[in-house]
Amino acid sequence: MELLDPIKNFLTDLADRDQLWILHAFAVVLATLVVAMVVSFIVKRLEKKADSANAIWLMMAFRSVRPPLKGIIWLMGISWASYLTHQGADIELMGAVETIRQAGIVLLVTWFLVRFIRLGEKEFLNPRVGEPGDPTTVGAVSKLLRASVVITAVLGLLQALGYSISGVLAFGGVGGIAVGFAAKDLLANFFGGLTIYMDRPFAVGDWVRSPDKEIEGVVENIGWRQTRIRTFDRRPLYVPNATFTQISVENPSRMENRRILETIGIRYDDVDKMGDIVADVRQMLLDDERIETDHQTLIVNFNTFAASSLDFFVYTFTKTVNWVEFHEIKQDVMLKIADIIAGYGAEIAFPTSTLHVPEPVRLSGREGERTSRSERESPAEDKAADRAADKHQEPSNRSAGDATYGPEVDGEQSGGDGD
Repeated sequence: MELLDPIKNFLTDLADRDQLWILHAFAVVLATLVVAMVVSFIVKRLEKKADSANAIWLMMAFRSVRPPLKGIIWLMGISWASYLTHQGADIELMGAVETIRQAGIVLLVTWFLVRFIRLGEKEFLNPRVGEPGDPTTVGAVSKLLRASVVITAVLGLLQALGYSISGVLAFGGVGGIAVGFAAKDLLANFFGGLTIYMDRPFAVGDWVRSPDKEIEGVVENIGWRQTRIRTFDRRPLYVPNATFTQISVENPSRMENRRILETIGIRYDDVDKMGDIVADVRQMLLDDERIETDHQTLIVNFNTFAASSLDFFVYTFTKTVNWVEFHEIKQDVMLKIADIIAGYGAEIAFPTSTLHVPEPVRLSGREGERTSRSERESPAEDKAADRAADKHQEPSNRSAGDATYGPEVDGEQSGGDGD
């Protein structure tokens, strides 16, 4: 009993001094702590049960509401404690406490909604059951919902702080014109992003390119202001959304087939084999299960007398759209075409030139004259031509005293006198 006497004296002293509100406030804070712990435990158990029962949306609701609910419990408990303080100590706190409580409730509700939207976005992108949603659509809807929640929360905060929402909206209407002129590029990018979300010319993960600008790569993210594209050399490319409203965009990721278009030439010497080669190539493509022949065009025809070859072309489509697999199929088709050509003893042509000379080439000098003489029919004319050529080609600087030519030339000129 002696141990309880100090406590009794303390409580009596508090009652005498009219300070019992301190105990009341302490009790309210302690009760708030207990209630918050109990509610958090219960909500966590409910979350686990919903998760085990595959109640996805209920599980997300419990997971999203648990932290904000604890915050609301604490906010209400502290508000009650503040009221007791105001009553016991005669301190003007209720005006500020009321404003804080209203603003806090708005923020906590906003927190719950944002958490729920984020969890819903993750669930749509990576569902436990079923196919995942389109990343572009899911991202656009989640961003739009979050923006709506935040705007509503800002208006609620302004109302809680004592500002007139109608005045704010009127100011927004008047100042919207000035803001629009000042931020026209930002607004253009915003509406460009909205156009992408509505028209969906491409989505996250698509391979896109533009013939108007040097834009080509895989889309990684579509934001409200810009789109991030990863080029094939692994560099990030940031494109303002307004650009896509002014250029043409190709989306090869949505092609249904890939095309093989090749021209092959054989020699002119193999013209008699062209029909059989073309027929065998066409049949080879028809028999290949990787080639789409039911719904796409297949053409194999001889079509050109080229400068150094006879050309036929192959026009067909593969069933796959995978880039690597397409090139493997194309390589196999090209090798089979080469085998068919070789099987007929023909050859694939390459650029060559053939020179046809209608008459023998006349060479200059004595050899050229002898070549010309070989074409004559009379032997007498050949001998006369030889003598004329010998005289014509005799050096003009030979002298009578020349050790080689002198005696013979002198003998000819003198009529051939002997010793």
